[in-house]
Amino acid sequence: MHPRAYRLKFPEPREGAPPSVLRVRPAAPPPTGPGPGDQAALAFESRELWVAAYVPDLALCALHSSTRTAPLVVVDPEDHNQRILVADARALEAGVRAGMTLGAALAVAPGIEPAARDVARELALMQQLAAVAAEFTPSVSIEPPDGLLVEIKPSLALFGGLRELCRRLRAAAHAAPVLARCGLVPHFTLAPTALSALVAARAGARCFITDPNVLPARLKPLPLRALRWPEEENRRLEAMGVRTLGEVLRLPRAGFAQRFGKTALSDLDRLLGRRADPRGRLARRERYIGRLDLDHEVEEHERILQALDPLLAELEQFLRVRQRGITALQCRFHHYRAAPTSCVLQLAAPEADAARLRSLLRERLATLALPEPVRRCELRSGALTSRECVSRALWSPGERGFASTGEMPALVEHLRARLGARAVYGVESVAAHRPEHAWRVAEPVMAATVPDAPGAKRVHRPIWLLRDPEELALRQGRPWLRGALVLLAGPERIESGWWDGGDVERDYYVAADPHGARLWIYHDRTGPRRWFLHGIFG
Repeated sequence: MHPRAYRLKFPEPREGAPPSVLRVRPAAPPPTGPGPGDQAALAFESRELWVAAYVPDLALCALHSSTRTAPLVVVDPEDHNQRILVADARALEAGVRAGMTLGAALAVAPGIEPAARDVARELALMQQLAAVAAEFTPSVSIEPPDGLLVEIKPSLALFGGLRELCRRLRAAAHAAPVLARCGLVPHFTLAPTALSALVAARAGARCFITDPNVLPARLKPLPLRALRWPEEENRRLEAMGVRTLGEVLRLPRAGFAQRFGKTALSDLDRLLGRRADPRGRLARRERYIGRLDLDHEVEEHERILQALDPLLAELEQFLRVRQRGITALQCRFHHYRAAPTSCVLQLAAPEADAARLRSLLRERLATLALPEPVRRCELRSGALTSRECVSRALWSPGERGFASTGEMPALVEHLRARLGARAVYGVESVAAHRPEHAWRVAEPVMAATVPDAPGAKRVHRPIWLLRDPEELALRQGRPWLRGALVLLAGPERIESGWWDGGDVERDYYVAADPHGARLWIYHDRTGPRRWFLHGIFG
């Protein structure tokens, strides 16, 4: 038996079971000659499946502008020869080619517009593409400057199989608002190894490979330059007549390693899956930061909101992927001469809905005076918080006795957006006996009331507490307010504050006036023993 052949053992059929049909794939033929790709046998089943996304015109996408009229060419600012990196379609029609010097390109097409490459913007676009891919799998890695690798095999069962997952990934990348705005259209490939998928994507091949046994044959016609080895090594190989991956795989391993080094040989082994090729996962940001440069200055609030729509949609997707929400959102508007204008939203409950955030920004912008028209918009989220994801109710609010529980946070957020963050606040208790020191201002909390602990003594306190106690008149030895007050409960003695100079000695009573209002009054046990009104019950 050939060493590549396999001996399979099958269980005996059960009685009454229908006869089964056995299909056997023939063993692979033995290797025909030594070469860099002939070290070990490939597995029958791939342990990994990688999707590679390649953006061939990333430098042009990073400099996209709808107001540009002249043909665009991109040059590297660090290149002293100022060679053309990439040119748009109109510049190519005029005769400009990548690799030409800028002087030669201007001689061929005097009307072109040169622009310096924006590396930071390119990385930001790839990070946004990686965020789209992170919806389907956590194994996402950016391959600078224009590649992305996604390991999808663990996620196949979650998204309806291989073809459905690939279809949804491609659709999500094409539908991303910020990516579509700049014209970014990635080229996708699928292969059992990360490097083979990336090489096929760079070569522009239509690659959908799941069987590692056919990988060498499918990669054979691809150009060698798709590996992106140093230019000197590419020239040496081309001088030897080696221009494709198939030709380099037929070279003897020992001689190839001696001439080109073990690193290049390792690349070929990783290409065919004979050597491990670990990839670092993309670390997710814990806060969202989005920027958008406007094509022209904008002053109207409604047009500013329209410009913010792509950023808000991206923010919503950022939060939904992580199943998180935000309680604070800062929007900064940059101007030409004036300092940036800040607009801050304080939310009463964790929120992730773009439509809801847009509505609150509209209310906030209505009270904001802009010193100059806006040239750039920037969104910065606060810290991410856990958000309770619940299904919608079967009944509408008010139908069959159902009452919605989301009105209060929406009301608080609406008032804050209209009146300011300090206009609406909550109150929390403080462990102090003196009533004027037993509370403080806090952020509104929309949680349900926590029940008292078993055996705890319930203390009756008014909701409305006067800032300064109001002295009551005394008639016939009884406290008087629109008539004689009737004491209903008490006394409750409070003696505290000796450590900070605010010592009090009071006897508190619950009283009722002639109109039925319940009041919280106290009898001061120091000095002339006067009566004071301190609170009113609801």
